[in-house]
Amino acid sequence: MLNNAAEFIKNRIGNFKPEIGIILGSGLGELADEYCKLAIPYSEIPGFETSSVSGHKSRLVFAEINQKNVVMMQGRFHFYEGYSAQKVVFPVKVMKKLGVETLIVTNAAGGVNPDFKPADLMVITDHINLMGTNPLIGANDNDTGVRFPDMSEVYTKEYVKLVQKIGDKLGISLQKGVYIAFTGPSYETPAEVRMARVLGADAVGMSTVPEAITARWAGMKVIGISCICNSAAGISDAGLSHNEVIKAAGEAKEKFKKLVKEIIKEL
Repeated sequence: MLNNAAEFIKNRIGNFKPEIGIILGSGLGELADEYCKLAIPYSEIPGFETSSVSGHKSRLVFAEINQKNVVMMQGRFHFYEGYSAQKVVFPVKVMKKLGVETLIVTNAAGGVNPDFKPADLMVITDHINLMGTNPLIGANDNDTGVRFPDMSEVYTKEYVKLVQKIGDKLGISLQKGVYIAFTGPSYETPAEVRMARVLGADAVGMSTVPEAITARWAGMKVIGISCICNSAAGISDAGLSHNEVIKAAGEAKEKFKKLVKEIIKEL
């Protein structure tokens, strides 16, 4: 199925060879709309699922941004939608087959660090996997990655420094920290958020970790960016809702787009 998906896409995009892949999180899909050269609905691609979550358009978008060929997932698949971890990361494996060398993975997250505010952007330095599964479970594709991949540097350190440098240049104040992933779809309890903080997490969400693990396994360089859309449960007295997430992502989208476009330019 993986080769079928890759061949289907190659037949559609012709000589276009993407070198950078981007997974756009909730409310952050506007970048794909702005630069779309060709879009393929997930429903047409063998092996792809569709996202049922508001803010995810479910299409693969090909674009040229700052003289770089880019493929963007305008919407991702989530474990909480009932898809297996292997299904969630299938598009990342397809990107690798298409020639993608660097993956920029983004998400909307809750702020565990009390110093974080809604609409902040956080560069991910590391993650904690509390999803109870791993996308590499099952037969290993030895042609793509080793059976027991090293995860000591999932998020490429030189790129973490690069993103911070770009933020300084653009006048965008960036947080940095550790992202922790739960399965969702329920938001975390205040006790779970306290636990996350004790474990060393700065932001919490329901995605990203499976894709980052898979990209690292496949030899890609990885950049992670979280849009802090609310304070996690117990950090503030406010309740949590997906509408709040979309609203905060909307407030951050201009600086997010500005940052990502400059990252692409500098890679």
